[in-house]
Amino acid sequence: MNSKNVLIVAGEASGDLHGASLIRELKKLDSSLKICGIGGDKMKAEGMELIYHIDKMAFLGFVEVIKHLPFIKKVQRDLIDEVKKRNVTQLVLIDYPGFNLSIAKKLKQLEPELKLELIYYITPQVWAWGKGRVNKIRELFKKVLVVFPFEEKFFKEKNVNAEFVGHPLIQEINGYDFKSRNLLDKKFDLYPTKEILLILPGSRKQEVKSIFPEAIKAAEKIADELDMQIIVACSSNLDEKIFYELTNEKNFKVIKDHTYDLMKHSKFGIVKSGTSTLEAGLLELPMIIVYKTSALTYAIGKSLVKIKNFGMANIILGEQVVPELIQNDANADKIYDEAKNILSDDDLYEDIKRKLSRIKKVLGDKDAPKNAAKIIYSLMNEHKTS
Repeated sequence: MNSKNVLIVAGEASGDLHGASLIRELKKLDSSLKICGIGGDKMKAEGMELIYHIDKMAFLGFVEVIKHLPFIKKVQRDLIDEVKKRNVTQLVLIDYPGFNLSIAKKLKQLEPELKLELIYYITPQVWAWGKGRVNKIRELFKKVLVVFPFEEKFFKEKNVNAEFVGHPLIQEINGYDFKSRNLLDKKFDLYPTKEILLILPGSRKQEVKSIFPEAIKAAEKIADELDMQIIVACSSNLDEKIFYELTNEKNFKVIKDHTYDLMKHSKFGIVKSGTSTLEAGLLELPMIIVYKTSALTYAIGKSLVKIKNFGMANIILGEQVVPELIQNDANADKIYDEAKNILSDDDLYEDIKRKLSRIKKVLGDKDAPKNAAKIIYSLMNEHKTS
């Protein structure tokens, strides 16, 4: 059996980012590893053979998943075939819980035919919702690598073999080569004297279609009153044209692949709930967190969520440091009111920046990709000798 084969599954843009840094560290430990699976351009660039690209996997919410079930089942069958064909012994799943827990269960059912160890890196937020999934995770996974300190305690209390490895965004941001504001101004023909109002509307078309039209209406009004310029940070997997098709407003620029630079140099953000809120928080960008999905998906989700705050920056800090506008509240009027309130009050603005600066202290400075890679590689070697 060839234990040099590793299959990794990441289903969205943030997973691609974290998967790429994990692959880089695994390859440093053993350059002969053969890595395949589901990922994006970043994971491919680090040497992963893509069985499916994440742009085929961008389903959002319960309703949308149901519509795509035949395709999802095909992807799962193909992955199982690849595991068998390649004699894969290590399967690393990154976040993306609906799909990943389902494929994990199917693969586990094939034991003892398959000698496979399942590792979860960046686990579902079961402490927030779906606590019933904890039992599944305990039964299915050899090891769970968590990225928030409180998750290790939560899982260990439930007898899950969990270890806190640090948060990968700490290394991503610490190691990022930030461009100067002057360079951005020249490269994208920005107004050097105007503050940037940044919109981060998500990495999926469905999210963008729900969130962007209301966000841009509010942003236009704010920018007009406060003499700011609007920049939309476009995910690498999206076509920039989508933003111009969703609004009649034209007073904004779309910039791709410079999200961290834009967060660092912006005055304020209108940010879709998700990884972006944590990135913005780590870069101390005052913001409003917005989120909108289908009515049925929201109703189901709301019945399951057991925590007070929705945005990751607020969850980590244990209080609502930045406003959250969810579902019907994520409209142009409320976005405008909340943004204007913060931008018109210097004390409030600085207090938000100060509180966001605490996120780094909470997460610590562990090197998550390096720690995760070492654990995964040691498990591979254990497997080989057992």
